[in-house]
Amino acid sequence: MPEYIMLFRFTTKGVQNIKDAPTRINNVKKMFEQNRGKVKALYALLGRYDTMVIAEAPDDETIAKISLQISAQGNVTTETLRAFSEDQTLKIINEIA
Repeated sequence: MPEYIMLFRFTTKGVQNIKDAPTRINNVKKMFEQNRGKVKALYALLGRYDTMVIAEAPDDETIAKISLQISAQGNVTTETLRAFSEDQTLKIINEIA
């Protein structure tokens, strides 16, 4: 299943309601499960982004849907990246003619 890195920045609303973050995290995990995906890891970050999720989803359309659902709540903005494992990267490189 494709893997993705989702980077989050809190909005003003998200910071004002930071005490609700544990519930929001559980809701994001449920959202992935309902869409046949999985949150593999979640990290709080220092720097440009506030949190990060490493997740699996069946396809790009599903991760786009999940990203929009999360963003629509107004607590975070998202940036989603398609991630390739080392094996996938080496396969891609080895297929270059």
